Amino acid sequence: MDTVKINKNNTALIAHRGLSGIECENTAAAFVAAGNRSYFGIETDVHKTADGKFIIIHDDNTGRVCAEDLSVENSNYEDLRRLRLNARDGKIREDLCLPSLEEYLRICKTYDKTGVLELKNPFEKSDVERILDIVKNEYETDKLIFISFDYNNLVYIKELDNTATVQFLCGCPVDGALIEKLLKYGMDLDIYFSYLDEDAIKRLHDNGIKVNCWTVDGKCDAERLTEWGIDYITSNILE
Repeated sequence: MDTVKINKNNTALIAHRGLSGIECENTAAAFVAAGNRSYFGIETDVHKTADGKFIIIHDDNTGRVCAEDLSVENSNYEDLRRLRLNARDGKIREDLCLPSLEEYLRICKTYDKTGVLELKNPFEKSDVERILDIVKNEYETDKLIFISFDYNNLVYIKELDNTATVQFLCGCPVDGALIEKLLKYGMDLDIYFSYLDEDAIKRLHDNGIKVNCWTVDGKCDAERLTEWGIDYITSNILE
């Protein structure tokens, strides 16, 4: 199995949870697979564990990706790290575990890819500050894109580092209230692609807002978005 190639025009493609259409999502294998291809960026998700460390996983629980179902935020880091993950065929892969934030950032740096880091669930400002410190130590803050459905997470980032690039995640129509919300803190937008049309993208661009969209796996959908001038597309399989 391979990626589906599209006419990208000037659009940057981001590998969703790594190259999750081919490898197990949010694993080192998925990140390396994306690193070895032409993607602009590699997206992932970070949670805080019960003992205050950071780990890479999308869901609040581990049951979908491994045999043992643990609550991520109520489990200690080492207990989560010892879990072995399911392969795409459902069998356990002994070589796959939940990555640390540091491992993800090192892979992005090794392959010279832009990291796209989703902060899952609401974080305290002190936690956001620690994440920024890890990014500064392992990667480059000015090269990373922070994304979150939680607006306050992104506000904390901008308050701590006004030069950071942040994208507000949403699944709602583009209207004046949304644009005003983005402009208040200098945020870009990461929106579910069905809410976009050419006029919406132009309106956002006219306000100096860059546009990312999720999660586009249809070639026709993606190429229509590129014709409309979208800045980024996040995909599981398109390249």
